[in-house]
Amino acid sequence: MNLSRRHYLVPLAPLLLTGCQAAEHSPTVDVLGSYFPAWIVCILLGLALTIITRHIFIILKLHSHLRPVLLVYLCLMICYTHIIWLLFFRN
Repeated sequence: MNLSRRHYLVPLAPLLLTGCQAAEHSPTVDVLGSYFPAWIVCILLGLALTIITRHIFIILKLHSHLRPVLLVYLCLMICYTHIIWLLFFRN
């Protein structure tokens, strides 16, 4: 990267670092006496909801109309994960 390109990245630094604020605590979930980060639980629940949605799409014969399939299900999982996070773990 030459010097002129680095010059454009300097104004973006505060924007990119806004998510790095210190929180009072990190949300954790107690599972059988072990504490897991809440984001792991959200991802697993998002994956489970995506699999259930896939089966519903297959039953309704909508699965064959989804293109590109990998991108559709990845976006669906990300949406479910964020919705679960916002519903249960927002501060």
